[in-house]
Amino acid sequence: MDRHERLGALLDMIGQRDKIDVEQTAEELAVSPATIRRDLDHLAGRQLLTRTRGGAVASNVAYDLPLRHKAARHAPEKQRISAAAARLVERGMVVGLNGGTTITEVGRAVATRPDFNDRGDSPALTVVTNALNIANELAVRPNIKIVVTGGVARQHSFELTGPLATLLLDEITLDLVFLGVDAFDSERGAYAHHEGEASINKLMAGRARQVVVVADSSKLGGQAFAQICPTSQVDMLITDTEADSAMVTAFETEGVKVLTA
Repeated sequence: MDRHERLGALLDMIGQRDKIDVEQTAEELAVSPATIRRDLDHLAGRQLLTRTRGGAVASNVAYDLPLRHKAARHAPEKQRISAAAARLVERGMVVGLNGGTTITEVGRAVATRPDFNDRGDSPALTVVTNALNIANELAVRPNIKIVVTGGVARQHSFELTGPLATLLLDEITLDLVFLGVDAFDSERGAYAHHEGEASINKLMAGRARQVVVVADSSKLGGQAFAQICPTSQVDMLITDTEADSAMVTAFETEGVKVLTA
């Protein structure tokens, strides 16, 4: 794996284990201990973990990594998932997008659909989002009407949260919402690491006629801190072909249509 992939792997490992050892980690990743030390020093310099003698421990942000460090993880899967999601969007829809790397890819896939690029008398579609990075990317497209929820921005995810965001969401209806999640379990439902994001995402799901969770297979069957919505509220899951067949069956048993890409 290249350095970017290795840094992502280190962050995943420390997020799951709370602490890692240089020698053991070097053996797992098949690199030298010196390489792991340099990588850990680099991540510590970015305040993503705390260095210790012989290893590192999780910092207060290790469980919720900045968006730029997540972007390359499972990238091919996210692109296939986003392409499948974009095909669900019909002209004239009001579409909700929360934050995260997968949803960012969904926004790009929707925005670049050729049939949405013509300039008519009205926008091809309306996108409602609480993610500043998504709004920034789509605002330059005259065929798409962008509505931003408002709220207080989170540095890690670029999502707007808090009571200001709820004021808008209480007043609108969405045809379709795409939810990026930190975990989705067939019994427990969809979850986010941060309670503020979960609260806004819950509102978006509640205002939508159709709720679609987009998540690569690494997110399935896991759990995170705050629930977004129960499984019964989700109409469809779009994931990648690496999803465990038993897990797919479990979602379908709960009434969720599963699309693999």
